[in-house]
Amino acid sequence: MAMGPVNGGNRRGLMAEINVTPFVDVMLVLLIIFMVTAPMMTQGLEVELPQTTDKALRQEEEPLVVTMSREGEISLGKVTVSPVQLSQQLGSMADEEKKRPIYLRADKNVAYGDVVQIMDVIKKAGFEKLGMITQPAEEKL
Repeated sequence: MAMGPVNGGNRRGLMAEINVTPFVDVMLVLLIIFMVTAPMMTQGLEVELPQTTDKALRQEEEPLVVTMSREGEISLGKVTVSPVQLSQQLGSMADEEKKRPIYLRADKNVAYGDVVQIMDVIKKAGFEKLGMITQPAEEKL
């Protein structure tokens, strides 16, 4: 008479693998939660920005100024240009000129998105020092 294995006929030993199914389930739930809540975090609040009382900086040479009018016209210095022409003119400047600061003066009624697009054009042209020209705050008595 032949005797079977001692462990009751089961030849399998202990399983030494980690079951990752619960881990994957938890990660998928977290992914869904983050995907649902992420758009809620990008909503902005209306804020009233503070006014500055800083004095104007002294300039040794004539600064390079890009101006945006209320009507959306863009000018480089005193010449009216389109965004494409602005990109071409700024991109064709020498590297030494691109190290100088460039200033953006935009009407307060120009849409924020339009201002950011022009800032992007200036940055892509290679200018690293971009400043904004603002109106000094009126002192209240």
